[in-house]
Amino acid sequence: MEIVVSAGTIEYRQEGDPDGPPVVLLHGLLMNDTQWNLALPHLPKGFRYLLPVLPIGGHRVPMRDDADLTMPGMVDVVADFLDALDLTDVTLVVTDWGGPLLLTDVGRDKRVARLVICPSEAFDNFPPGFPGKVTWLGTRTTGTVKMAMQQLRIGWLRERFFLFGMMAARPIPQDIVEAWTDPGIADVRIRRDLLKYARTKIDKPNLVRATNRLAEFSGDVLVLWSRNRVMPVAHAEALTQLTGGTLRYVDDAKVLIMLDQPEETARAIGEFLRR
Repeated sequence: MEIVVSAGTIEYRQEGDPDGPPVVLLHGLLMNDTQWNLALPHLPKGFRYLLPVLPIGGHRVPMRDDADLTMPGMVDVVADFLDALDLTDVTLVVTDWGGPLLLTDVGRDKRVARLVICPSEAFDNFPPGFPGKVTWLGTRTTGTVKMAMQQLRIGWLRERFFLFGMMAARPIPQDIVEAWTDPGIADVRIRRDLLKYARTKIDKPNLVRATNRLAEFSGDVLVLWSRNRVMPVAHAEALTQLTGGTLRYVDDAKVLIMLDQPEETARAIGEFLRR
């Protein structure tokens, strides 16, 4: 399925009950909707699951040439997607890419009733830890992006600490990684879109201020974290305190909890959705 927003055409999947309460499952940098493939079958019935493919490297449709795909522009893409589908009372699930945590700061969180925050960038952790620095190096040109995507497709290399070894505790299925990397390897326009985001000027004090605005978010929040070296536990605790939310940990997992522990991740989200 597709919907047009100001940046271009956004692809999305819809699963579950089309008349159920909307749950929007976002994804991380260099990934796409397939990040949720293992967890989706375990999520509860009766909900409308929407999985947009955001233009941050794993997307299949290039954006408009003049699209603003910097961090602020990408936050608007998320909000524009919710607007375009006229979604209300949304449960928004955030993972890895922390941009959606800034919706409250820019005054565009009114369609969001509840938040599930999986391990993600927050406060001053942009880009996140050592993997973030490697990603920054790999996104200097369209050529380096293509090389990085090609390396991610090699299983033994992907599992090294400098690629996805610090992101996932278990091997990521090859078909999922190929779904992430096929479009960017084939189309330089996808890589150019990613470069727009990667060249965002990071103002860490401002990001800390913007994340702290979550204190003004009025909905329920589940912080569903793991004990990993990339997204600090201290940030999970701070997000929980800011929002008055509930903090739960997924054991034996790194950043990508929905791939490492799909059943446990889905169970925790399901309990939050039903309460």
